[in-house]
Amino acid sequence: MTSTPAREDGAHAGETDDEFRARLRAFFTEHHPGRRPERPAERLAWQKRWLAALFDAGYAGPSWPREHGGMGLGFARQVIYHEEHARARVPGPLGTGVGIAAPTIITHGTPAQGERFLRPMLRGDVVWAQGYSEPEAGSDLAALRTTARRDGDEYVVTGQKVWTSSADIADVLFTLVRTGTPEDRHEGISYLVVDANAPGITVRPLRDLTGDANFCEIFFDEVRVPVIDRIGAENGGWPLVRTSLGHERAAGAMTQAARYRRVLDELVALARERGATSDPLVRDRLTDFEARVRIMRYTATRVIADIIATGEPGPASSTSRLFVAAFEQELHEFAVELLGAHGTLGRSDPHAVQRGRWVWGFLRTRASTIGTGTAEMQRNTIAERILGLPRDPVAGSPRPAGGA
Repeated sequence: MTSTPAREDGAHAGETDDEFRARLRAFFTEHHPGRRPERPAERLAWQKRWLAALFDAGYAGPSWPREHGGMGLGFARQVIYHEEHARARVPGPLGTGVGIAAPTIITHGTPAQGERFLRPMLRGDVVWAQGYSEPEAGSDLAALRTTARRDGDEYVVTGQKVWTSSADIADVLFTLVRTGTPEDRHEGISYLVVDANAPGITVRPLRDLTGDANFCEIFFDEVRVPVIDRIGAENGGWPLVRTSLGHERAAGAMTQAARYRRVLDELVALARERGATSDPLVRDRLTDFEARVRIMRYTATRVIADIIATGEPGPASSTSRLFVAAFEQELHEFAVELLGAHGTLGRSDPHAVQRGRWVWGFLRTRASTIGTGTAEMQRNTIAERILGLPRDPVAGSPRPAGGA
């Protein structure tokens, strides 16, 4: 098979959904990048090669507009794409730009910014990382203290960000800074795109429960950022935050639904191998997980439908994110219980079951109800914006006009 671009026009204009699925599956099979390397530098190069091949063949960015290098797929084909992507076990995007920064730039950026930033991001040539959270500004993001002082055609940025995924491999940081006063809260925040290798930036890895360093803290010491690299208006960054966070919660919804479809099948196989499926309590738990993974898929399709219809994920993205966070925690808790004594063995132990993947997943998902907005914040959004309950006066944030 040749690397024919997967557009919904041209040679494939009359293609059925089944034919599209078959073509996509064939491409993933024939061009599969192979086993993931263990060494970080080799793994990064391996993933970049795959992303470039995907982009060059026209199979990257299923929801992205075609003018920015995406596939411009409709609803049904986005679902198919994510299902086949998870089935093939091929690498996803590097960093957090594709799912979070890109929708913000497409919605709020200038045409010149879109032309400059988007295609290299999607192809994997430039890796982006999000710098939002700070030591004193996590769920209460409007309390951020990193400042950007205007100096002619530049901003001078000073402050600290924390829990930044992929900052150690990033070429670009998209970050929130305070261009107004602390009293301005939401009205004094701007959205900047920062060269991750600029003088004055220090990135330090943070090791988590798994033993990995998937997060970093970033220090800005009078870092100079051109004003043309601001997205949106000065002090007008808060609406962009809603776009970013809404898409962050939505971006992984279908991917996670497809991935956990596969993970649950593997957990059922593990239970059978260990002779646990004869226990009615085990079967009850597996049945419950089966129902929930199907609900996860339906919820994800609703979020995608909202984005296609309105351009924004809406508050339903909080429902999806909260549901997935609780599900993946409980699934891995069950897996560790199923392993018994082997559930205490990590990846480095030669006796670990399946190279310790279930134990690693259990440790990693402890943070699921914190990342992308805490579970408490998601519940607040659901209560206020979906159920119509009274607002939480402690949160102190203005009611968003759209997004999440």
